Amino acid sequence: MPVSLGELAIQSGCELIGDPDVEVGNVASLTNADAQSLTFLSNPALKEQLSSTKAAAVILRPADADDCPVAAILHDDPYACYARMAGVICPPPEYEPGIHASAVVDSRASVAPSAHLAPNVVVGADSTIGENVYIGPGTVIGSGCSIGDECRFIANVTLARAVRIGKRGIFHPGVVLGSDGFGNAMTPDGWIKVPQVGGVRIGDDVEIGANTTVDCGAIDDTVIEDGVRIDNQCMIAHNVHIGAHTALAAMVGIAGSATIGKRCLFAGKAGSVGHITICDDVVVGARSFASKDITEPGTYLASFPAEPAKDWTRRVARFRRIEALQDRVRNLEKK
Repeated sequence: MPVSLGELAIQSGCELIGDPDVEVGNVASLTNADAQSLTFLSNPALKEQLSSTKAAAVILRPADADDCPVAAILHDDPYACYARMAGVICPPPEYEPGIHASAVVDSRASVAPSAHLAPNVVVGADSTIGENVYIGPGTVIGSGCSIGDECRFIANVTLARAVRIGKRGIFHPGVVLGSDGFGNAMTPDGWIKVPQVGGVRIGDDVEIGANTTVDCGAIDDTVIEDGVRIDNQCMIAHNVHIGAHTALAAMVGIAGSATIGKRCLFAGKAGSVGHITICDDVVVGARSFASKDITEPGTYLASFPAEPAKDWTRRVARFRRIEALQDRVRNLEKK
């Protein structure tokens, strides 16, 4: 949607250096932008691309303004500013209210008149769909679910049962909410399945990526608080509690009954064992693993980057000789 630079600057409270009447209608990278594009410079490593950009305007820090060959929008956090402006230029698609003829809605379900239900949607008994909700093709909403206003289910999302979601959530293809957790009791005759009777509670403004699963609680609910961001292919086990505005990157796994604080960051393939508590403002690095309570904010790392095979095997061989070395040192100390 074309919008003037002046309007964007006013809406975001930014200083504009350039013609406020110039309109932009798309967003692009510094190198691929054209005269109708808005772009941004946030990473100093990309500054060399600034001089040759053909964008209509660049969002950047005030310190970089003198090096900008086109209109400049000044902000201390260019990426966050870009996110807001891109949302104005590229708003989500709008859909006509209504229920497609192929959708199946239980007689005991409630669907707001402004909601859009795409082909092959299923809505179970005692479920409620709020105002301006978009339910994409193939989505299944089980019984006893509640979906807040302005949520978007892109396609093929599954809510098994007893899932309650706040407002403005975004759920990408393949998301499964409320599936059974891994609850089993061992007996001499084998495993006995433990009934998973809890639900899932999700706050406002939560986004969950493609093919991510959030299990229902075993007894109490699994909880995801407001503003949480979960990437693709993550696993959230039963009775996990994730604090507000925490973000989990791709392939993170959180084991059952773990409590994650507010504003935490889990990098790709990081994880935690179950039944531990991680305080607010903790960063767990890529492929790192939290195995006990974390009580102090900070960054935690515990991983081995890839290196040439011959170097790694040599180090492993040394590691295996540590006990023998300890015995030798102990004997020498005794002497």
